[in-house]
Amino acid sequence: MTSFDTSPQLNVWRALLALAVVFVMLATTGWTALRHQRHPAPLQASLAAWEDGRVAGKRLPDPQSQPTRLARFFASLTDAQRIRLAERYPLAVGNMNGAPVELRYRANRIALAEARGTELRRVRDSRLTPAGQEQAARRLDRIESLMRPERRILAFNPAGAGRVAEVFGDLRHAERVSVVVPGVDTDLLTFQRSERRHTAPVGMATSLYEAQRQADPATRTAVVAWADYTAPSGLGMDAATAMRAEDGADRLDAMVRGLPGLAPVSLFCHSYGSVVCGLAARDLPERVSDIAVAGSPGMRVEHASQLRTTARVWAMRDADDWIRDVPHLELGGLGHGADPMADGFGARLLSARDAKGHAGYFVPGTDSLRNFAGIGVGAYTAVSCAHRNDTCLAGLSGTTPTGRA
Repeated sequence: MTSFDTSPQLNVWRALLALAVVFVMLATTGWTALRHQRHPAPLQASLAAWEDGRVAGKRLPDPQSQPTRLARFFASLTDAQRIRLAERYPLAVGNMNGAPVELRYRANRIALAEARGTELRRVRDSRLTPAGQEQAARRLDRIESLMRPERRILAFNPAGAGRVAEVFGDLRHAERVSVVVPGVDTDLLTFQRSERRHTAPVGMATSLYEAQRQADPATRTAVVAWADYTAPSGLGMDAATAMRAEDGADRLDAMVRGLPGLAPVSLFCHSYGSVVCGLAARDLPERVSDIAVAGSPGMRVEHASQLRTTARVWAMRDADDWIRDVPHLELGGLGHGADPMADGFGARLLSARDAKGHAGYFVPGTDSLRNFAGIGVGAYTAVSCAHRNDTCLAGLSGTTPTGRA
């Protein structure tokens, strides 16, 4: 090997070539270039109307205020006043971090009904192409599913590909809260799937919720399927950069700060969702006790300590997850940094035995799901480490249902 073979310039070019090859390879597995998003007119219109609105003769607060301020505002109102605001500004209230969760559910049912009317008109619009009418029919079917009385929709935005967040369990009285943060190709249409259901946010969250109830029936838990950010569409350049994750991190932080109560919160971040969680980590409130990533392309840092979080950081990857072949580096904005599974990264490495492929971490019967459930209920000594020792449990003891070990 010559000195040229090991020159810094050649190593840079090798890294760039590796990134290009991997991105092309991944594109053939289903990631595509980002689709242009429509301007989020319905939500913006609702927010604009809110800003001009009044209650009891007083102006309404800035809808972008801190969740704590908005919570105090809603607490100062009568039930009738709160309901009136939800009916008058459903999208604004339904997406307002700090508004009472039950009021958000009510507002989003109204917003979904309005979106249903829009899609019904599109389905019947002869000016649309057959493909356009088919897409409208699919959106209509998804919206009608979300409108079922038993569903608790914490956030809904019909603009563009659509954003949704749904709660499983009693969020207001939960002793432990879990948030599932999904990766690429997550939108209104992919929020739930009938086939391969555990690869979609709803299937991930329901699977985790049931596993937590089995792990500790005495602990009241709630799980949020959080698809309330504009995820990259496919494995194109957006998925290789942090642009979408930066906005998602801000939104994730605001959502967590708007959660009711003081229960510990655990984040379960899959694939590109781990980039979102990595960027959010330093700003998240201290009630976030755990950040667990699965199939991660990186968290935009070289070491877990650089996340600057008091939360425990966990990582897992199954044996045949193709994400292991993605170069774990960051160069010129491409890539997402070090591999969280690397020994030098500093994460607690969890077993993902029995999980299959990149999207199999929430399948019942897998070590990965059992480990997520144990973390979610605070049963840390029940989790299994990736290696044949208990190194991932260092410094932990017993079950901690109300806070950090």
